Amino acid sequence: MTTLKLFAEKNLSVPSTTSWYLADLGEFRGKQELYTQQSPQRLKTLREHALIESAVSSNRIEGVSVDPSRVRDVLVAAKPLFRDRDEEEVRGYRDALQLIHEGAARMPVSEATLRELHRLARGQIWDAGQYKGKDGDIIERYADGRERVRFRPVSAAGAPAAMARLVADWQRCLDERWVHPLIAMAAFNLDFLCIHPFRDGNGRVSRLALLLQCYQSGYEVGRYISLERLIEENKDRYYETLEQSSQGWHEGKHDPWPYINYVLSTLKLAYREFAERVGEVKAPRGSKTDLVLAAINRFAGEFTVSQLEQACPGVSRDMIRRVLREQQSASVVECQGRGPAARWKKR
Repeated sequence: MTTLKLFAEKNLSVPSTTSWYLADLGEFRGKQELYTQQSPQRLKTLREHALIESAVSSNRIEGVSVDPSRVRDVLVAAKPLFRDRDEEEVRGYRDALQLIHEGAARMPVSEATLRELHRLARGQIWDAGQYKGKDGDIIERYADGRERVRFRPVSAAGAPAAMARLVADWQRCLDERWVHPLIAMAAFNLDFLCIHPFRDGNGRVSRLALLLQCYQSGYEVGRYISLERLIEENKDRYYETLEQSSQGWHEGKHDPWPYINYVLSTLKLAYREFAERVGEVKAPRGSKTDLVLAAINRFAGEFTVSQLEQACPGVSRDMIRRVLREQQSASVVECQGRGPAARWKKR
């Protein structure tokens, strides 16, 4: 039984914490149009940066990465030349994002759509767009070599039927209003990850589906703020709540609220950041400078230029160094050491 079906058959009560998230997100959605009427150039830069950040972060969560110096060549160039499979997959994810950004209203949440998103995100791998052909557990591996089974997903033989039920329940949930659309969206995400229909790339497709469903529900913050980057920054909590909410899933005895609240909290963080970026009219300043300053503020301790470059994919190293020098002159940050290994910190 899917989590969505639980809402129809067991009439689950919504916890107070979840209700507060819904209220806050409803308020942000009400201000969304106002925010998007601010500086066109600032919004354009946010859109471009979010596209790059999302492609880089969503893949990096899964251990697929691109050298920071190659990000613009891979993600911005019209016809990039890939050096390896990682670059191909990151570019494919970017293409899937672009498809959603441009055509979400015309894309039904269907098996065909999810398989197409998987095909794009996995590049030219042999089973791109195809459901898994054999069973496989979700394994957690530790640095000392130990490993454990985190979750046993639906079998390969059962995956197609499980996916057909999931997309049917999604549509019925919306049509019959089993639960608030934001809760339904997070529940769908949980169910998809528990089914685990593809051999690899399930996490990435789940985040693409989340963005698509956000758009279709009227929550468009993912166009300007990378949801994937926020998930990566809170990756431990992501895995923790996913494990909590998947226990007993096969029997329909699981507690979906830890994961649902995690998804809603991520959306709230995105809207809060969006409001800070464009919610108030600010003194004129370069949009990319704002992106670098925001990244600096996210560091809790020391950081290097390379780490800052990784946090600002698509922003040149020269621009990053210029902002650091300006902030150093203003006594906002200080540099410790010299050369590429020099470390910076906020005063």
